[in-house]
Amino acid sequence: MLQQAGVRDARVHDGRHTAASLLIEQGVHVRAVQAILGHADIRTTQRYTHVAEATTRDAAERMGEALWGQQA
Repeated sequence: MLQQAGVRDARVHDGRHTAASLLIEQGVHVRAVQAILGHADIRTTQRYTHVAEATTRDAAERMGEALWGQQA
């Protein structure tokens, strides 16, 4: 039925991972993501999230600005 409708097969669990990663990408603090997902342990939340390359590049540029007053 999904194939006929052109919808990819995905588990609800996959949606939780996507939601966690999107929240992190939007700058939501990991503790807030933890609360939204209902995790008791922050390590569980950290396993749920994935950081995009653009986010890590932005972090490196911000560090460069903080340390040397210039962008990388």
